[in-house]
Amino acid sequence: MGTEAFSVRTDSKKVKQLDRIAKQQDRSRNYLVNQAIDQLLELHAWQSERVKEGIKAADKGRFASDADLARLFNKYESA
Repeated sequence: MGTEAFSVRTDSKKVKQLDRIAKQQDRSRNYLVNQAIDQLLELHAWQSERVKEGIKAADKGRFASDADLARLFNKYESA
């Protein structure tokens, strides 16, 4: 797989923070940005797959019952 250059504009504060992290990890700014892109793409793929699974379940009529939802809401309400 080849590589391709592209430009990203962001504020100076973020660039300084990125450079600080790169220095701490003895990595390049480019390496860190590529790691962030990889994580974003993986997260997006995971989320998309979960949504597809949810749509399939809904199409089959598989929904949480009112009791299931009440238990879930009560679990977090008392936390």
